[in-house]
Amino acid sequence: MGKFLAILGGIVSIVLGVKGLIVWFDDFKVLLKGGIPPMLIFGGLIALIAGIGEIKDAAARAREKKQEKKEGEQKQDIKK
Repeated sequence: MGKFLAILGGIVSIVLGVKGLIVWFDDFKVLLKGGIPPMLIFGGLIALIAGIGEIKDAAARAREKKQEKKEGEQKQDIKK
């Protein structure tokens, strides 16, 4: 019985949502106009931070490789 109530509640919610969207469409447009710019700003900040992190990781990997190469050369010099 609970599954049917969930389905019925979902259908009622969809119908009320569509009706509300039709009745308050102008308010919905205002909400979108006010909400999209902050989402773009935050999305851009996240992308910027991720890009900077990726650059730092690549630089750290390059330093590690350089250090490993230097240590390998030192070990070879010691063996000679």
